[in-house]
Amino acid sequence: MSIVVTFAGRTPLPAAGSWYQIWSYRVQPSSPADLHPGQRVALALPADVDVRDPALFPGVPALDGAFVEPDPGSGRQYAGRSVTGTGPLTVSFVAPPAQSERDLLLVVGGPGRPWTVTPFATSPGGPAGPVRVLTAPVPGPVRTGRPVTEFAGTLPYASELFGVYQPLPGWLGYGSAGRFAATHGRRPPAEAFAGPAARGLESPELAALARLAGQDPPTEGILSPVGLVNLFRQYFYEFDTFLGAPAGHLWLSPGGMVELVETSTRRTLVERTANQSEETGRKSEETLTDQSDVADAVKESNANDTSLGASAAGGASFAGIYHADASASFATKSTTGKSSELTHKHTRTQSSKVSSEIRRNFTTTFKTVTETTDTSSRRYVVQNTTDRLANYELRRKMRKVGVQVQHIGTRMSWQVFVNAPGRVLGLGELVDVVPAPDLTAVRKPEPPEPLAPILSTFTGTFPIAEHPDSTNAPHQDADWRRQEGFDRMWRGEEDEYIMANFDYGAIPPAPGYTLSTNPDFVQLVSAKNGHGTDAKFLVKYVIQRPDTGRFQVRADNVHFGGTAVITFTLQLRWEPPAVNPAEEAYKTALAAYEKEVAALQRKAYAAAVRERTTLLSKVRPRPAEDLRKEERHSVFAHLVDQLRLFDPKDAHLEAELIRQIFDVDQMLYFVSPDFWRPDDVSAPPDADSLGRYPVPPVRWEGVADDPLAGETVVTAYSRTSSHNGPDAKGPAPAREWRVDYLITPDSQPAPMGSSLGWLVQADGDERRNEFLNSAWVKAVLPIRPGHEQEALGWLTKAGVEGEAALDRPYAWQEGDPDEYRDQTIGRVLELLAAELQAANTSVANTLAAEQVFETGFDPLAGGFRPAEPYRVFDQWVEVLPTDQVVAVEVAYDPKTGRQL
Repeated sequence: MSIVVTFAGRTPLPAAGSWYQIWSYRVQPSSPADLHPGQRVALALPADVDVRDPALFPGVPALDGAFVEPDPGSGRQYAGRSVTGTGPLTVSFVAPPAQSERDLLLVVGGPGRPWTVTPFATSPGGPAGPVRVLTAPVPGPVRTGRPVTEFAGTLPYASELFGVYQPLPGWLGYGSAGRFAATHGRRPPAEAFAGPAARGLESPELAALARLAGQDPPTEGILSPVGLVNLFRQYFYEFDTFLGAPAGHLWLSPGGMVELVETSTRRTLVERTANQSEETGRKSEETLTDQSDVADAVKESNANDTSLGASAAGGASFAGIYHADASASFATKSTTGKSSELTHKHTRTQSSKVSSEIRRNFTTTFKTVTETTDTSSRRYVVQNTTDRLANYELRRKMRKVGVQVQHIGTRMSWQVFVNAPGRVLGLGELVDVVPAPDLTAVRKPEPPEPLAPILSTFTGTFPIAEHPDSTNAPHQDADWRRQEGFDRMWRGEEDEYIMANFDYGAIPPAPGYTLSTNPDFVQLVSAKNGHGTDAKFLVKYVIQRPDTGRFQVRADNVHFGGTAVITFTLQLRWEPPAVNPAEEAYKTALAAYEKEVAALQRKAYAAAVRERTTLLSKVRPRPAEDLRKEERHSVFAHLVDQLRLFDPKDAHLEAELIRQIFDVDQMLYFVSPDFWRPDDVSAPPDADSLGRYPVPPVRWEGVADDPLAGETVVTAYSRTSSHNGPDAKGPAPAREWRVDYLITPDSQPAPMGSSLGWLVQADGDERRNEFLNSAWVKAVLPIRPGHEQEALGWLTKAGVEGEAALDRPYAWQEGDPDEYRDQTIGRVLELLAAELQAANTSVANTLAAEQVFETGFDPLAGGFRPAEPYRVFDQWVEVLPTDQVVAVEVAYDPKTGRQL
């Protein structure tokens, strides 16, 4: 007889939330000698089976005394327990629930002794052998947490609404087709798109237009005024948590203790240049690192994704609409299926992207310290109370989030093109008052005083001197008068004459001064004879040399008073020089001063431009909801302006009519993807190019009619600069000109469009900048539920879209309803409108779309199925990190280094 080992079954592990089970085997000895107390009995299982250490599950009676010992050398592991008495023994261990028939070995051994393989049988009286086949666990898939099937009924903690828009080709609308016709010739009038002739394309103009629209590549989907928006909702479920990959490692000697301080930080890509270089996406992807939950990250991604049609965000509105290719089939089932495929691709890619962003979002630093004063940090104390060296892995706690996608409805929509919608939007101006530079350290030269005439006195002597014509000595006490026609004076005697003219020279009072040439400015102050009394002294003055001060005194009547000389004092007027020598020095000093001031002002203004560039880049963008509302207002205003429903035009009635049929609040729009403009934007700039906002000239003084002139900044500065071309040669190489944008070491990365010369709004986002620089947008207005047929009839009016091509045959597609066969495009659209009107007003469909919020998570077999209306069709799981770290004790084989 031999030992008999039988499989006793498996039971759930009492631990809450665990998907592992307790496997039990009954070992029945044939005699008391087969098993005795102190022996260790174990089953040898393959090493690839995930057998858990029973020490991880304290308090489970079935695992008392159980052990698991790996044997890397043999590729096996031993799960067993020690024999404590006689009789049967139950061997239990913890493993995944997957099972199969596998070869097992039974081994026994004593404390400190090697294992010995013992033959056994699997049934009483059955054949015995060292290897027998028993039910045993299999490796199975590696699982992180419990299977998703165990979370059935879990309610979603968040949801996100979005949609896919598909144009329905065939109908040639007046708005789009008229624009298309204008580029190929003359635009037909609105009346040409109405009536039986238009429905059958019988007029030459519309027939030619249809031929152009059907050419390769076909443009019928662009020219059609209607399309379908399939709406989807993305649900997020909180599943279980598990421990992820190790984030650190530490070891402790017996009795040792270590204190850990955990600092959790988040990366911001705009602050880490190395991280930026790893990102090849757009700004919307960079901002995802601000979120730690996949639901919030998806919402933020949709808000920033410029490939989405912008719409309202809240309530039952469209959070984001993706643009798909035109659908040749008008059937709702076909369009829903195609939309679900696009939705599956985008949502899986998006959630994987944001989840990977979040995984890189956390950085944990551990440091060993003896004392800490950081009370805001998390502090852990790890102590080894054993008598052996202990190793610990620091493993991050991970979250498992389930994601499902459900189709919740289809809406017929009107698409129309609007020109230059951003032209009416105002821009935010950054107010930045730049102070004038400090010039106190620069001394301004004082201008010299203006040179003025100088009055000076001159004292000279007028002697009584005998004239050469005189024959007698002159009398000193006589009245002498000038003899007419001569240069002499006489007293009536023919033989007695004295000199009448004498020359004098006055010294100029300052260099460059000249004696006034006007003799009237020579004034007699006094005339004294030799006795000191006043003397008669009637004279005239003749200026001879103004530059040297030479003048002549010509006496008309004098009396010497019995003395030989008259002493006279004159007041002379000196004229300043034409050129002031101090003025030239002043001009030289002033030029040097102005040059220094200009250098300081240029440096101050350059610093101001640098500061403004930095400040402008750090302006916080306005809420995306507000920006989108403004853009929708602009689009709607342009749309109303294009319509001609009443004569004379009445914008108020037209706007109210549109709002009655269409859900204007849910209007979405797609910005022109190529930013086409009627002029040539591919021509390279030249030296005269300015850009959208060149650096303005310096202005330190205000303007009377604009108190903020020069004190505001509208957008990023542009500057025209040049560099050598790639084939530059010679002393005057060819130059290449570009309109550049300015950056600083402290400024944030320039927004999208800066290199393209876009007009960038300081407090706008990327979508707003695209809107401002777009030549046109495609607006899509969903029809209000229940008004589909009414809206279709309204659109066929001559003043709206007309009826062109509606009588053309509909191209039936595989999967279309049979009632679409042999019908016209117009009739199929009517059938489709009636179908959608019934579906969108059905209470049952509304309840089906909201069922998840009642019944919770319903596992989807296979993860994906073709979408059917109002059904969940896609499912996957994302793993997210948390900011929690757990210390887990591990052991390593000292020979191989492998973890045991």
